[in-house]
Amino acid sequence: MTTAPLLYVCVRPQQGAAAAEYESFRTAMHLEPGQLETHDLVREPLPVDVFDRYSGFLVGGSPFNVTDPESSKHDVQRRLEADLEHIAAGIAEGTGPAAMFTCFGIGVVTRMLGGEVSRAFPEDTGPVAVSLTEDGRKDPLLGGLAARFSALTAHKEGAGTVPPSAVLLAAGDGCPVQAYRVGDRLYATQFHPEPTTRAFTERMAVYRDDGYFAAEEYDVVAARVLAASVTEPARMLRAFARAFGPA
Repeated sequence: MTTAPLLYVCVRPQQGAAAAEYESFRTAMHLEPGQLETHDLVREPLPVDVFDRYSGFLVGGSPFNVTDPESSKHDVQRRLEADLEHIAAGIAEGTGPAAMFTCFGIGVVTRMLGGEVSRAFPEDTGPVAVSLTEDGRKDPLLGGLAARFSALTAHKEGAGTVPPSAVLLAAGDGCPVQAYRVGDRLYATQFHPEPTTRAFTERMAVYRDDGYFAAEEYDVVAARVLAASVTEPARMLRAFARAFGPA
């Protein structure tokens, strides 16, 4: 264990949604505010000494997409993706501490590792069934979870297979790659592990007109989310905090 804090890396331009996401991560991991710091990567580049200052990283979701045409990406998105790749590469190569990339983040890691991200594996907003693989059932973080559990998703892109150096830990019907590990310190999930169902519906309200679901169906989708039992993803985050977070 270490006394260095973990770092939530914000990749959401919407500051209210980012603040709520930070709080969801902190609460799910049972951390005090000083144990999980935050860095707004949308507005500030990654500090050069970031690997020396933190024991690990939590990368949240974003309305950005890795598969957006390069011609449509503005300078902030390009710089942000490059900074995330720097974190992932450092950990994959053994020079960084530990990280968990979620939703948009898994696309960045998959592309960086030579995998294919496409629009062929989107998932509707709401709960989906996630199943652990044999490797997942033996994984230090996921091994204690139920073999099949519900998780929350909302994404327009995904991967059909893991990148060459990754181990598939969890799969789903609509999106085959739900979680994987690279080495023993780099994790990536397609699903959102941090929000409660209530927090997820509040996030849905922020992105109501962003094409994740039909805006007029908000109440129907929100009811489906609120009726779901989503317990296992937060247990995975607590395991991450115990393994890599501050003592």
